[in-house]
Amino acid sequence: MKINETSLPADDRLAGRTALVTGATSGIGEAIARVLAASGASVAVAGRDAGRAQRVVEDITAAGGSAVAVTADLSAEPAAVRDFAARATQALGGRIDILVNNAGVYPGLLTPAVTDEEMHLLWATNVRAPHVLVAALVPPMAERGEGVVVNIGSWMARVGVPFKALYPATKAAVEQLTRAWAAEFGPSGVRVNTVAPGATATPGNADSADVLAAMTAGTPAGHPVRPLDIAHAVRWLASDEAAFVHGATLDVDGGLSATRLR
Repeated sequence: MKINETSLPADDRLAGRTALVTGATSGIGEAIARVLAASGASVAVAGRDAGRAQRVVEDITAAGGSAVAVTADLSAEPAAVRDFAARATQALGGRIDILVNNAGVYPGLLTPAVTDEEMHLLWATNVRAPHVLVAALVPPMAERGEGVVVNIGSWMARVGVPFKALYPATKAAVEQLTRAWAAEFGPSGVRVNTVAPGATATPGNADSADVLAAMTAGTPAGHPVRPLDIAHAVRWLASDEAAFVHGATLDVDGGLSATRLR
């Protein structure tokens, strides 16, 4: 889903800050990277594909923003993820002020059919990688007395569905990590929160457009979430406007998890 440039007016609410966005080469992550850059942040666009990351960087710089590309496979062993954290920090001039743990995978459907490889990939990418990145990048924020972490969760973390169990469990883990990290690092000036998207229309699920439409037809919004909606919520949590928000999960789902119209 291409983001309309006219929907990204420039402002300076994040001027002078640096941000690392994982999984930023398409969909929700790309929208987050572009919105943070439009608000003045220097953004590290992270993804597995160097070409796709560079394309996002070029789009951001063409729009007047500041961005660099950093490649990473977040399903890799912790040492490799820590190396990625160091490379991203160096690429952003030696400091990261905002960490957005967006990268995630969602393989596997019914429980008996989930493979060992899918189990490992879900755990490594969705839970272990954010933990490794927070452990590596948040202590320097705490030493400076300020910083922000925004984790991307899911509406599925608090709703039981019959077709997928392990992916929602990883997102429930992310919500709990958010609460624990807020308690651990908040007193040192680092705010940690989660944005939980609803059924979101992205390039990765374009072939399921009819399913997404059916899922969201009975919500107050009446249609799927846009990546841009998630990006705006992340920007707010990263900004000084959310200075008193710690350990929260912000549902951006069109009312999917909170309401029933039918």
